[in-house]
Amino acid sequence: FKNKRVIATLKMDGENSSIYPRYFHARSLDSDDHLSQHWLKNFISRFCFDIPENWRICGENLYAKHTIYYHHLESFFLVFSIWNEKNQCLSWDETKKWAELLDLKIVPVLYDGLWDENLIRNLHQTKRNGDLCEGYVVRLADQFEYRDFRRSVAKYVRKDHVAKTVHN
Repeated sequence: FKNKRVIATLKMDGENSSIYPRYFHARSLDSDDHLSQHWLKNFISRFCFDIPENWRICGENLYAKHTIYYHHLESFFLVFSIWNEKNQCLSWDETKKWAELLDLKIVPVLYDGLWDENLIRNLHQTKRNGDLCEGYVVRLADQFEYRDFRRSVAKYVRKDHVAKTVHN
């Protein structure tokens, strides 16, 4: 991340979901069905046909409580990345433009600027707008290839955050 523009966003405690023009899935292609996914299926019916072919929108489905119940959300689905037909993560600026075009909300941004390790290490808040915080995610602001994901994205999760969560 050194000498690069990065985006730090709130890490949301939801179900990581991928949305395509004609289908969606949670976490993986073979994930189990859950009632909260029915809400998401209804929600994405408003815009899924406007997603370009072979693109996907990734975000958190926050309809069900995992370990944190959110009281102050702009939406039950918050976008954190959009991927094009070449399996490239769009730049943050392009992600925001597409989210706006599709009338979607993005995860809350904590920092947008040049990499500053000391600043980044101190981003964690125990609460934001009265809601508990799970942690934060840092990503390169520029577009990157899927194969470079592990070198382009990092996350911090609060101490004692449970590893396995359950829908409520």
